[in-house]
Amino acid sequence: MAFNKLTDNGSTTPAGLVAAAVAHAFALFVAVSVGANISCGHVNPAVTFGAFIGGNITLLRGILYWIAQLLGSVVACLLLKFATGGLETSAFSLSSDVSAMNALVFEIVMTFALVYTVYATAVDPKKGNLGIIAPIAIGFIVGANILAGGAFDGASMNPAVSFGPAVVSWTWNNHWVYWVGLLIGAAIAALVYDNIFIGCNTHEQLPTTDY
Repeated sequence: MAFNKLTDNGSTTPAGLVAAAVAHAFALFVAVSVGANISCGHVNPAVTFGAFIGGNITLLRGILYWIAQLLGSVVACLLLKFATGGLETSAFSLSSDVSAMNALVFEIVMTFALVYTVYATAVDPKKGNLGIIAPIAIGFIVGANILAGGAFDGASMNPAVSFGPAVVSWTWNNHWVYWVGLLIGAAIAALVYDNIFIGCNTHEQLPTTDY
């Protein structure tokens, strides 16, 4: 929205994509850091789903997180629309040459990378001092994924981020992609990390001097 305002609704440029990636990376870094001691930084339904699949949160807690995340997204979009004098909160959409299946694969891969990073730096009980950098690592992987996939389908990686704008603008074209792909990617990452690494008897915490 800010980019459209600055460019008078001009087309997205490489510089605009880089700016969006950097802004998302640092914003998520702050959001996860602020919420880490309250809700373990759960601001993404896909991450919450991955944590549930790995048995790290209960179903009830996961549902409550989802409600808070989705409601927060809708309220934020409504406030943004009001604060900007009615500017449109554009829903996520696919580029003209990108099919729904292409976008589905993109979202699966990008969300896998995100949830795998969350498991490695925040969930793994043997992470040691690596947990200190969890918020910045999570922010950076999101920023990197936006650079890689933003030009194709917006690089959501977060159903709540897609849901709020879709509700406020009432635009649901290919919206399912931003749920199905993300939940599949999150589930695969959770199962892979939980069963191969956390569940491995030889998985030991490294000494802090090795970091």
